[in-house]
Amino acid sequence: VQLQASGGGSVQAGDSLRLSCRASGGAVRSYHVGWFRQAPGKEREFVTDVNRSGVATNYADSVKGRFIGSRDNAKNRVYLQMNSLKPEDTAVYYCAASFRAGPRYWPQDYNYWGQGTLVTVSS
Repeated sequence: VQLQASGGGSVQAGDSLRLSCRASGGAVRSYHVGWFRQAPGKEREFVTDVNRSGVATNYADSVKGRFIGSRDNAKNRVYLQMNSLKPEDTAVYYCAASFRAGPRYWPQDYNYWGQGTLVTVSS
């Protein structure tokens, strides 16, 4: 399966963005999907993961209450709704797919990765 993340951009603190992860060459419903982010000079970090049923229950503490993961298997897409954005949310955001059921918190738990989409939040 190939993954393509989109929806990033430059916004002001407090704004919202919705990222989309489109799957091709396979059905996204077959995979557990995670969202990660990587800020300049930092390691890639877990944001949330969305199970095959579309439920996202695991969130990084830094985004809990502001970000929501979801999916639409009919559209072969997984989403990350980001609200109340902060400058520290600035990063490249990646979606990734795993054959195995979750929770899956580590990059090495995932088999396929999208190319990433840049989110820049200014104060």
